[in-house]
Amino acid sequence: MFPTVFTTAQGHTLVAQDGAEYIDFFAGAGALNYGHNHPVLKAKLLEYIADDNITHSLDKATDAKRHLLESIEDVILTPRNLDYKVMFPGPTGTNAVEAALKIARGVTGRSNVVAFTNAFHGMTLGSLALTGNGGKRSGAGVALTDVTRMPFHGYLGQDVDTIDVLEQNLRDSSSGVDLPAAVVLETVQAEGGINVASRPWLRRLQELLRTLNVLLIVDDIQVGCGRTGPFFSFEAADLKPDIVCLSKSFSGYGLPLAVTLLRPELDVWEPGKHNGTFRGHNLAFVTAAAALHHFWTTDALTQQVDRKGKLIAAALRELAEEFGGAVRGRGMIQGIEFSDPTAAAEISRRAFAQGLILETAGPDDVVLKILPPLTIDDDALEAGLEILQDCTRSVLGSAAVALGDKE
Repeated sequence: MFPTVFTTAQGHTLVAQDGAEYIDFFAGAGALNYGHNHPVLKAKLLEYIADDNITHSLDKATDAKRHLLESIEDVILTPRNLDYKVMFPGPTGTNAVEAALKIARGVTGRSNVVAFTNAFHGMTLGSLALTGNGGKRSGAGVALTDVTRMPFHGYLGQDVDTIDVLEQNLRDSSSGVDLPAAVVLETVQAEGGINVASRPWLRRLQELLRTLNVLLIVDDIQVGCGRTGPFFSFEAADLKPDIVCLSKSFSGYGLPLAVTLLRPELDVWEPGKHNGTFRGHNLAFVTAAAALHHFWTTDALTQQVDRKGKLIAAALRELAEEFGGAVRGRGMIQGIEFSDPTAAAEISRRAFAQGLILETAGPDDVVLKILPPLTIDDDALEAGLEILQDCTRSVLGSAAVALGDKE
């Protein structure tokens, strides 16, 4: 993916074994919203380790777990008037999604689940069944069932409200679509190409599901923890999902940690129904609690994300005006797609050679994905955007010259 060996990292900078430095516009695929080795989180982690505190505990109670649960309640849930139970389903995002599916099916007694076109929810079988990408799905080696695919916002063009399509299928007993246990949603489809659901679309979806007694599961694994501005990506649309999946940046430090948040009345688990060896990852509990208290007791980070997001959008719009690209995203997850389907991969390759790490996304990797740490300083952000612009002009400018030569 990136042909070098990395040795150290701090903030927005990665350093390779040859001493070369790279501006990170990838952020661990969204697992490093607060950058690499944040000093406040690192100090808490080192102190915890030095005092011989508990590292591995299965489901046993520990001080670290208690502190994190209290922090989630006090810093995140209560200020937002949200009432959720917290489940530690296993250490990664796909574990959070698998647990959410089991809860929804157990509560409703229904097996069918609705997922959207271009969705990505994980690589284990239940999560993979929700995922739209054919290449990823083909790796399962078995049939992926009990999921009905519906068009995401904008999938059928901007003139079609795809909630109409969903509603018609769910209300018509002859549609062939069984009433689902839940609808699983990313408010911004990250891996699917930075596809953004509008706030009216999201609100209408929630209203429809409440009418039909279908649960709403929001997968906030990549676009939560401040990536779009607020802590949860769905806050701006005034959603109150039945179940929320978090992982990636929830630990704050890149340590594996996932949680599934569920309305208390949905807690139908019996002992042993969902367990695992690494549900008690106390080192991640420590850094997660530290991140919540350091970044989320005020709205300062949200304001930073909003401001930096505008800088990113302006740089991408400039390129779109020059080369006819489509810009989309929210906050500090943004992308641009050009008419040349090979452009994104080549721009990413050239950017790496100039000291910038960029990911691609979407079907066939046609979208350049901008995903820097939320804490990146303005100078580094602008330097990275300049590299991005230079490489885009180099790739698309030379492509235009080549086309002119052929003509």
